[in-house]
Amino acid sequence: MRHGNKINHLGRTYSHRKAMLSNMASSLILHKRITTTLAKAKELRKFVEPLVTKSKVNETHNRRVVFKYLNNKYAVKELFDTVAPKVGDRPGGYTRIIRLGYRLGDNAETCLIELVDFNELMLSEKTSKTRRGTRRGRKKSSTNESQSAE
Repeated sequence: MRHGNKINHLGRTYSHRKAMLSNMASSLILHKRITTTLAKAKELRKFVEPLVTKSKVNETHNRRVVFKYLNNKYAVKELFDTVAPKVGDRPGGYTRIIRLGYRLGDNAETCLIELVDFNELMLSEKTSKTRRGTRRGRKKSSTNESQSAE
């Protein structure tokens, strides 16, 4: 019986899984998006989100705690210096998973996992949308009425 065992072991031992998630988290922080399988991405999200939350408070203790998980000083520096200021006002949900389809070799479902505030395409779409007009006609201004009367 597996009561209370909610973690996906991903077919790996504890040490292998820990090293793999650490490497994937470092890559995600350094490159802002990575392509992987859906199962790994869902586990990676559970691994990275608490680290990003810790990085909001830039203290030596938090840096040491994050370094313990990542084992990569460049990723820790990037997380605290670049990522944390961008997501400082966000209450959570720092990553986005976009499904890409199935891999040819083994038919595994692949996806793109990315940090939310670093996707320039989605940010530009969000800001460039114009206000939608109403379906009803607008009230004509007095200048238009006077011109049409002539």
